[in-house]
Amino acid sequence: MSSVRRDAYAISITPDLALESGYTYAGGLGVLEGDKFYAAGKMGMRYVVLTLLYKNGYVDYEFDPDGTPKPKPQPQPQEFLNMLKPGDKFTIKLRNSDVVVEALEYTYGTAKTVFFNVDSPAWASKIVDRIYIEDSTEEKFYKYTLLAKAAAEYIRRNIGLEDIAYIDLQEAYTALLPLQLRIPGKYRMVIHTAGIWGHPSFPRDLLSLEYEYRFIESEVYLTEIGLAVAEQAFAVSAKHYDVLLRIFPHFSDKLGYITNGVNIDRWMHEELKKLYSATSISLDALVKIRERIRNRFETFLQQYKKDVTIDDKFVVVWARRITEYKRPWMAIKLARELKDMPILFVLGGKAHPYDYVGLEYMKLFKKLHNELPNVVYIHDYDIQKAKIVLSSGDLLLFTPFSGLEACGTSFMKAAINAVPTLASRDGGALEFIVDHVNGWLFGEDIRDPIDVYSQRAGEINEREYAELKAKLLQIFNLYKNNPERYYGIALSAFRSFIPRASMQRVLREYYADLVKAPIF
Repeated sequence: MSSVRRDAYAISITPDLALESGYTYAGGLGVLEGDKFYAAGKMGMRYVVLTLLYKNGYVDYEFDPDGTPKPKPQPQPQEFLNMLKPGDKFTIKLRNSDVVVEALEYTYGTAKTVFFNVDSPAWASKIVDRIYIEDSTEEKFYKYTLLAKAAAEYIRRNIGLEDIAYIDLQEAYTALLPLQLRIPGKYRMVIHTAGIWGHPSFPRDLLSLEYEYRFIESEVYLTEIGLAVAEQAFAVSAKHYDVLLRIFPHFSDKLGYITNGVNIDRWMHEELKKLYSATSISLDALVKIRERIRNRFETFLQQYKKDVTIDDKFVVVWARRITEYKRPWMAIKLARELKDMPILFVLGGKAHPYDYVGLEYMKLFKKLHNELPNVVYIHDYDIQKAKIVLSSGDLLLFTPFSGLEACGTSFMKAAINAVPTLASRDGGALEFIVDHVNGWLFGEDIRDPIDVYSQRAGEINEREYAELKAKLLQIFNLYKNNPERYYGIALSAFRSFIPRASMQRVLREYYADLVKAPIF
């Protein structure tokens, strides 16, 4: 690729984005893209994020008397809507109808996010009402076609094509954009999913109607489109890269990897920021700050369970999107089997409303919350609550089935708050965690795709749960009987993660020719 001007634009197209306010995200991708946005704005990059405005957000839950989770919309808070400033307004063609799109903008430093808002016609407004929630394949197709066509029109009208350095397609659904905005040489694709199941497809006939391309296969995989048009493509960890080479060997010449990171300024506790900026970090100072953070955590947890106390308990956190491959059942089984020990399990997260297995896990989490004094379940887990939870425990559990997590960042957010992780050997954890040095690892390093419901997976799960439990008990004993060693590992996590986990490191690797100056 030819060299680019340092003041050129980097454009990121993403289906979701997690800002400090609003419900415009569903999980890890949105949080990651939000971290990039804030870091880019602080680093002086001309960085533009294009996404959709979902008027009723993602999903919240309330529970029936029997503990069954009932999904409900998340109307956007007024404070979030007030942040957005009207920008361009234009019309696109969708389903052979005129759709009016308004670009609502939010600026942070030199970075800008553009949310595409649709008011008319009513059917078009409905398809973008909520993120990742659709009634049919056709509705899903038109949602992401709307994003593609709105993004293409906005770019043409508001950003000179000669001023664009990169257009980064975040995940498969954004790979429709090049079919509409036909400017070769600008596209790069970032794949955020490890499993084969994470590569969606649409019927050829729908693509033909909207884009006038006639594909050979009856079902067209969007990742294949993105990889075909991209100049480069990125996995989000070293292991993820290895896994993708087995799925897309025909694109091996384009594939590389840049391991994910986190926005330290966003995720590190304020007291720890002051400690990190000091010339030296003593173990005593770290222990005192960790104790203050833990004490405040008790007040937070009492909002969910008024009689819960931390006292001298060991606080173990499992918090993320609830779905089978992340193995929430491991946390459930641990909480039940260790209910008589001074260990408090803090569980957080929610499932997609159509993930019926995930909903059953939510029900089990709620049941444990109601029945066991050693469990607190945070069912409305979001950005602000994640900041508290991930910085306040004594140990984070990171338990995805090996080979199915692209990277993961919760263990990074915990480590930059001096909370070590007990992690399965998957995703980016393999690049950060050194067993018994700055955290702990368990399980096998599996790189071939395995069906999580298969007999082989069941055998692996049985072995890995036994190892997980044994290691958790070892860490608990270390915490109780050799706290200096435990806090030494916590301090090692704090020191070792920060340079590598920093989102500024990530942006320098993605945009080496656009980053103007290094900033912490």
